Amino acid sequence: MDLGLAGRTALITGASKGIGYGAAESLAQAGCNVHIAARTRADLEAAQAQLKDKYGVGVEIHATDLSDGDAARALVEQCKDVDILVNNAGAIPAGDIHQVTEDRWRDAWNLKVFGYQNMCRAMLTHMRERGSGVIVNVIGAAGEAHTPAYIAGTAGNASIMAMTRALGATSRSYGVRVVGINPGFIATDRMTTILRTKAEKELGDASRWEELIDKTYPPGTSKHIGDMVAFLASDLSANTTGTIITIDGGSSARGTSV
Repeated sequence: MDLGLAGRTALITGASKGIGYGAAESLAQAGCNVHIAARTRADLEAAQAQLKDKYGVGVEIHATDLSDGDAARALVEQCKDVDILVNNAGAIPAGDIHQVTEDRWRDAWNLKVFGYQNMCRAMLTHMRERGSGVIVNVIGAAGEAHTPAYIAGTAGNASIMAMTRALGATSRSYGVRVVGINPGFIATDRMTTILRTKAEKELGDASRWEELIDKTYPPGTSKHIGDMVAFLASDLSANTTGTIITIDGGSSARGTSV
């Protein structure tokens, strides 16, 4: 299927690995030139080489810490002409309300919750001025399947979901769409970290994390999320805004979570 994205440009945060890299790869495969942002330059350079080699598109890298509002705004100024913004940077720690300290909670929200907010605010200014653009917020299914053992994440994701719906409700009036994706458990390093924390708490041994995976419903892949990012960013989704797509293998519908 031709998504009609060839020649467009996207900025993807948290894109050196995992879901963010999957989104960058799907967009590059569709012909988009991409800007990829993350904290670690070496990881970005590796991702840049892979994307250029496989897809032959333009790939620019931005090593930056988006928990800093000034850094987020500076990144947007460097990339203000992109057609697509994919917010993906952020890793909120697992743990219940007694395990996640105030400092850890604030640090995590500075990157993900306030990072998304800062990126949206700054990029919407430019997109609104020119009357076009798409913002895709990659959030997390814990925002709808509220999980006490992931308290900071479930609360943060729910906040970003609400922001996405509120922004997207009226953004189409000025030519911009704002949508979200809620991944469930995806086979990434991040998934392993969360499961190790849960295994330590429930089984007394972090190394037993694989026992917590329901083999009937295995984790998804970064490509599942990346391909949805590309579809939502395309004109094939021109009437889609202010909504969240959940890709979690049905776990939310089953009322289950990890």
